[in-house]
Amino acid sequence: MSKGITLIELLVVIVVIGVLAAVAIPVYTNYMLRARRADAKTALEQLRAAEEMRRAEKGSYITDLAALRTTWGGPGATAGDYNITIAATADTFLGTAAPFRARQVGDGSLFIDHLGQKWDSDGKFYPEGKWAK
Repeated sequence: MSKGITLIELLVVIVVIGVLAAVAIPVYTNYMLRARRADAKTALEQLRAAEEMRRAEKGSYITDLAALRTTWGGPGATAGDYNITIAATADTFLGTAAPFRARQVGDGSLFIDHLGQKWDSDGKFYPEGKWAK
């Protein structure tokens, strides 16, 4: 009786590892996309809350993220892999989280407005689309 493994046993182990990797890598990649997207969702919710506090106090919305951050607790200009921008008039605003890193660019942008509506770059409104995931 010889000790060791046969070539067939080695090939079976390699095939099993390959199958596990083929399943695990896409699942992990999708998980990381969603985890990084959570940073953007949180920042846009902070943006909306800060804009509403500012409007309650001053009577209008503002486009200055730095003022929102220092006075009303808004987000910074970036959140993880996303750039946060705002377009506002006295009565409306639109917050955008646009990915800027290559690993997240394919995920698309997220949006929130003064009415609390949330949607993604695919045109899907909450509770569907990327806001729900």
